[in-house]
Parts: sequence; C-alpha cells; structure tokens
Amino acid sequence: MTTALVTGATAGIGHEFARQLAARGDNLVLVARDRARLDAVAAELTADFGVRAEVLVADLANRAEVDAVAARLGDAAAPVDILVNNAGFGLKTSFLRSEVGDELRMLDVLCGAVLVLSHAAARAMRERGRGRIINVSSVAGFAPMGSYSAAKAWVTSFSEGLASELSGSGVSVTALCPGFTRTEFHQRANMSMASTPEFMWLDAAALVREALADSERARVVSVPGLQYKVLVAALDVIPGGVRRAVSGMVGNRRRPR
Repeated sequence: MTTALVTGATAGIGHEFARQLAARGDNLVLVARDRARLDAVAAELTADFGVRAEVLVADLANRAEVDAVAARLGDAAAPVDILVNNAGFGLKTSFLRSEVGDELRMLDVLCGAVLVLSHAAARAMRERGRGRIINVSSVAGFAPMGSYSAAKAWVTSFSEGLASELSGSGVSVTALCPGFTRTEFHQRANMSMASTPEFMWLDAAALVREALADSERARVVSVPGLQYKVLVAALDVIPGGVRRAVSGMVGNRRRPR
C-alpha cells in the first residue's frame, strides 16, 4: 500500500486528488491550514475507502510549518510515495494594486513551499529508487498575466528541471497545468468569473484522472482538456508582443486554476 501526501487537500483540486488516490487504496497525509476541515476530510475518506488518513496542519506561507511537512516527507520509517503540491491561492487585485506583503505570501505558497517540499520528497524518493511528484501549476504560466502567472511559470520550469535531474532514478515529476476549473478557488479570491465561456471550464474529477494517468506515464507537463492543449500549442507560436497584448486584455483578475 502506497502513501500520498497532498497539500491544500480540503477543497477543490486537492480534495479531488485525495479522493481519487484514496479510491485506489493509497493511504494519505493531508495538509492544509484548517484543522476542522482536515479532520472532516480525513474522516470522510477513511469511511468511504477504508484508508489511513493522517492530517498535518500547516500554513505553507510559514517556513517553519513548511519544514515540518518536509520532515514528514523525509521520514524513512513512514515513506511517502506520491507528493501532490497543490496548495495555492490567487489575489483579486493586479500587482501594483496589491499589498507587497500579500504578493510575497502568495509567492511563498506557490513557489517557496513547492521548492522545499519537492526537495525533501525528491531526495527521499531517489534514495528508495521510486516515487512521483505532481506540482500543480497552471496554463496561466504560459502567458504573461502578472505575478500569479509568473509564479506558475516558475513551477512548470522548476518541475521540468527537476524531472531532468531525476531522470533514470525511478522518480518522476509532472507539472499539472489546468485551466479554469470548477472549484472554490476563484470564489475564495472574490474574483467574478461570470463572463468566462462555459466551454473553458474543466471538471475537477476529470482533470485529476488525466493528471494521475499522465503522472503514471512520467509525462513531465500535463495539460488537461483539449481546449487547453490547443491554447498552449497556439501560445507557443504566437509572437511575444501579440501574446502580451492578449494577456493584458484578459487581465490579472481571471486566473485559471
């Protein structure tokens, strides 16, 4: 029986990862800030699937708490076979209208925690000769749309580099790049998404199924949904000036996740 550690496991894509991994029989380590929600999700998954669900309360903008999660990933007596770095949040305001403290906190969660936890997991997994890391990025990382998309571009690039470093080790790394997904992500950031076309929305369950399949194939970049595969391919060939102009029209208020 394998064990998966999922950050941001109480809602949205993270919760769906936890459910699908539990349904496959994986034991879980669930990480989030809210103890009550963590306990509720752990009880739900244990009751539904009969797996063991350990909880770790951690604010991933706090380095000491990130280090506690990293220590769990490095525990040789209770190895973690799959790491899903999913925790994240967005800001409603554009970069210059945001408080710099809020921007730094977002960067700590989206990039700093991913770096620290990937480092701990990759070292432990390489030592055992097996394991999988899934870093939740975004299609926003393929277009210049402010600090959130810049952070997600870092996650994708970082994951690609780590995958190369681990090549041949038995450990795979996948950057998952979803588009707009029906979760509470935008609602929590107080972003209005009423004008987003219906065809642009992804279902979280289908997204996670595709991501897990891509991870099992050791695919380094996973872009769920045909519409987003086409979009990412188009962005590769659109001149940079045009891409920046289009991104500026979309603005910093609509962030796929």
